[in-house]
Amino acid sequence: MSIDSILQVVLSVVAVFLAIVFHEIAHGYVAWRLGDPTARSRGRLTLNPLAHVDPIGTVLIPLTLAVLRYALNWGVPLFGWAKPVPINPSYFRNPLRGMLYVAIAGPGTNLALALVSAGIFRGLLAVVPATAIGEAAGFSGYMLEWLFFLLAAFVIYNLVFCFLNLIPIPPLDGSRILLYFLPAHWRRGLLSIERYGLFIMLGLIYVGGLSFVFRGAQRLSSLLLGI
Repeated sequence: MSIDSILQVVLSVVAVFLAIVFHEIAHGYVAWRLGDPTARSRGRLTLNPLAHVDPIGTVLIPLTLAVLRYALNWGVPLFGWAKPVPINPSYFRNPLRGMLYVAIAGPGTNLALALVSAGIFRGLLAVVPATAIGEAAGFSGYMLEWLFFLLAAFVIYNLVFCFLNLIPIPPLDGSRILLYFLPAHWRRGLLSIERYGLFIMLGLIYVGGLSFVFRGAQRLSSLLLGI
């Protein structure tokens, strides 16, 4: 594997972890501002990615899928998740509305990060001449090239997390948002399928049912980045 391929993998992992960490911190921060100290007391309002690692969702499943995909050449998509930030709605003055705000915070933060990163990308692209980017421009040009790569990856991964989490399948944020607007008897029905949420998501990914999320994130990132 070439050094460029290794750098692509490393920077992509960095972009993914940062997008996940900021998403989870946003949930915990909004919950804290609404009166729930749980996430803060457990040290989850931190940029340290280790605090957000789930042994199964962040390590075991992605590694297993990576082996199936790259070592055995199986056409399986990579999938994983971070350890959810603990939220206790009983601290909220209005638990249902509080969970709405907490749910919106995650994908909202990812969208904001994508927009800011795209703005930085375009700003740098406007002031840095093309001849100053790439190996031909020396070490600084090589570093600039990888900075652009990192920014672009951060934009697309934040958009993916934003769109994916807005899907109204428990326990994704979209289901918490939908709960606020549903009648009480429908809320119970939606919550009853939460135990099957992971299997539903895996099934949809494997049959291509979520390809619109990835295509949408890719198209929007291209529009934002101007490439």
